[in-house]
Amino acid sequence: MEKQVNKLNNKLVILDKFNTSLLLLLFSSIFLGTIQAQNDYERGSQYILGDIEVTGNLSFNKQTIITFAGLEKGQRIVVPGEELSNAIKKLGKLGLFGDIDLYMTEVRGDTIFMELEINELPKLSDVKIQGLKKSKTETIIKESKLSKGTVVNENFITNTRNFIENKYKKDGFYNTKVAINTIPDTTDTNQVKMVVNIDRGKKIKVKQIVVDGNSKLSDGKIRKAMKNTKVQFPGRFWKGSKFIKDKYKEDLTNIVSKYKEKGYRDARVVSDSVSFDAKNNTVTINLKVEEGNRYYFGDIKFLGNTIYSDENLSQLLGIQKGDVYNGVLLEKRIADKTRPDAFDVTNLYQNNGYLFSTINTVEVRTKNDTIDFEVRIMEGPLAYFNKITVVGNDKTNDKVIYRELRTKPGQKYSKDDLVRTIREIGQLGFFDPEAIDPKFKNVDPGAGTVDIEYNLVEKGASQIELQGGYGAGGFIGTLGLSFNNFSLANIFNKKAYKPLPMGDGQRMALRLQASNFFQIYSLTFTEPWFGNKRPIQLSTSISHSKQFLNNFASRDVDRSRSFDITSLSIGIAKKLSVPDDYFVLSQSLSFQYYNLNNYNTGLFTFGNGSSRNLAYTIGLSRFSKGVNPIYPIYGSEFSISGKFTPPYSLLNGVDYADLPNQEAYKYKHTGSSYFDSNGVFVQEGDFVDALPTQTTRGNRVENFQDAAADPSKVDQVKFNWLEFYKIKFKADWFTRIAGTPQKALVLRTNTEFGFLGAYNNDRGLVPFERFFLGGDGLANFALDGREIIQLRGYPNQSLSNVDGGTIYNKFSLELRYPITLKSATSIYVLSFLEAGASYTDFKNYNPFILNRSAGFGLRVFMPAFGLLGIDFGHGFDALPGQVQKNGWETHFIIGQQF
Repeated sequence: MEKQVNKLNNKLVILDKFNTSLLLLLFSSIFLGTIQAQNDYERGSQYILGDIEVTGNLSFNKQTIITFAGLEKGQRIVVPGEELSNAIKKLGKLGLFGDIDLYMTEVRGDTIFMELEINELPKLSDVKIQGLKKSKTETIIKESKLSKGTVVNENFITNTRNFIENKYKKDGFYNTKVAINTIPDTTDTNQVKMVVNIDRGKKIKVKQIVVDGNSKLSDGKIRKAMKNTKVQFPGRFWKGSKFIKDKYKEDLTNIVSKYKEKGYRDARVVSDSVSFDAKNNTVTINLKVEEGNRYYFGDIKFLGNTIYSDENLSQLLGIQKGDVYNGVLLEKRIADKTRPDAFDVTNLYQNNGYLFSTINTVEVRTKNDTIDFEVRIMEGPLAYFNKITVVGNDKTNDKVIYRELRTKPGQKYSKDDLVRTIREIGQLGFFDPEAIDPKFKNVDPGAGTVDIEYNLVEKGASQIELQGGYGAGGFIGTLGLSFNNFSLANIFNKKAYKPLPMGDGQRMALRLQASNFFQIYSLTFTEPWFGNKRPIQLSTSISHSKQFLNNFASRDVDRSRSFDITSLSIGIAKKLSVPDDYFVLSQSLSFQYYNLNNYNTGLFTFGNGSSRNLAYTIGLSRFSKGVNPIYPIYGSEFSISGKFTPPYSLLNGVDYADLPNQEAYKYKHTGSSYFDSNGVFVQEGDFVDALPTQTTRGNRVENFQDAAADPSKVDQVKFNWLEFYKIKFKADWFTRIAGTPQKALVLRTNTEFGFLGAYNNDRGLVPFERFFLGGDGLANFALDGREIIQLRGYPNQSLSNVDGGTIYNKFSLELRYPITLKSATSIYVLSFLEAGASYTDFKNYNPFILNRSAGFGLRVFMPAFGLLGIDFGHGFDALPGQVQKNGWETHFIIGQQF
């Protein structure tokens, strides 16, 4: 009872509800009538803090609260004084508590006892978003940081409301309204549920853009210069017409830049107004421009340059006296901020060590319509890379990253090397390429050094494919494991299995696929830095496939008739330095064993027997696309390769011109010599068309055993060892058409060519290694050694005859736009134009008679599952043997190249 009376009549309230200053100290003596003690409190007396009792609704340890407040038993404090005021401020800054009250409970001589009463703020237990589709609620929760356990106070609610409203206003929803309610969670103490109601309203569209004062540029050209603000137009799908204030302000600058490109340096937007039509939810924009006079370039002088001559810099600038003034072009030739790898004056210096150089363009004289310029250059000292560090690689070993770096300690600074390093790290596939951030540390112009810290964000490098489905006439099961950051060195280290040893940048893939009529097994391994000293890639693979004769119409499988392929290969690839270090020379040796057991399908000239394919492949490629291997926005990829077998026909002495069809010779005679029924003398090693029931030697008849022909020793005369050569060429270009690097519209241009030839025309072309054109580009269970070429808009492999083509060419244009390029999931949409054809021989080759198609599609890349996609293609031409165009085809893409 005494304590309660003291709280009511003699209490000291130091801070209440997050006040950050001492509002009031009211002390009363614990003994009624002691007026002098009260006067001491008001003047500020010194006491020893005896103890503090902590009360209220708390989940924290009481001693922790006292520690947070900075108070300690036995501490000398002044009442009133800064110690108590600061204690309350410290607790308030934590943002964890609502009401904070400090009471005096007792005074014993010079010792004071106090009570700290605190009510802890509630925490968030659940969030419900109303007014949005389910697919968008998770994004809002994540971006708004509405995570479970977050302390809920008025500031948090206000910030959440403002964030969501601003987010949708940036997307053109200017009428967005957000209401947030909190409800106590009855299942848990001091927790609340949050309900967020979002009403985006309708997007504000641009109804009209009215331009006044222009005569040099038409209204249409000015509207075109406004890249982000477009008039509402039926059927416009490539660019929205929503009004976004920030983008509109950018477009006002774009109008002035367009005038500067045409020589009108003094052009400006005199006034602009935006009128809102609430009834139709549209705006009308009124612009008034002042164009001014047209100008021309005069003299352009360079000052301060000692490293490069005036002639060299003028040639790089590419602007001549008398040219129409173009302020945008001049700025880009000095420093193109849109392209970090641009060939401009600033990069010329920075790529050669002059990190501290500054280049400014100054107008020095204007006479009539001519402007003279000075390009003032401060070259500064040479800079060198000093300390190079990498952070963020928790799984990938340092050596895997450091060997890709082009920025070495002690090396002369080069911006080009810095940009190239970002590309090389991104191409590894182990890190989010959009998040690679090189930070400049300890930039010291005096010492001429700079430290670089590469900040990386690792992403999943391994992929798993586990699926079952119905296709090609039966159930198909697939198990695929791809480990793209494998470590063979730790294969026997039990501690490294998480779940497998990782971190050395090696690649290992295992794939198993089976159905009721085929089986595939394959294992590949790649070491990108064989020997750990040079970028020499070693790759090996082994695979085996077996398929049985299958009638897709009746779904009957004949397991007594089969076709097996066993393949082995080993190859090396080395980066070159000439003509430049984007070139790679690759070589490989491969062996395939084809075994046909009564497999007569019309695809081959024989259905029984075996063939062997020993081939050497050499290729030269140039790979410069970047930076994101999933969605490259610049660069190119060129490759030319030749695959050659030994010229057996030049070495074995067989006259293939006199050789009958190999189907007529099924057996190789292994017994005694004899005369056949036609009187032809047959000896051991000769080929015969059938097993003899009896043989004759002179006047003597021999039994079957004496003149046996062993059917197990079938020898294919023409195709026992395959003989051919194969030339292929492929080129890909990637060009950013518009947008930022993170949201770029990209054009991919592609061309391909393939040719399969024979050394000996009498021996003919082999039935394997042929080109089959059309469809999604996937093998689709055709396991006969063919090469599948994608051409969407037509059924799979429908543009080649049943035996395949020996020549093909293909051309395509693909326009891509990203939806998201996050490390967890990358998604982009595309549209395409394609044309191509397949030919049986060179006599029929005509590169101008092509099968054409167009369409659109979607690609989704997830690190754990690889690339998935769907395409809708329309074939404009008829299939071989038909007269009507093919029309629409749907293609599903799994694991295909980017």
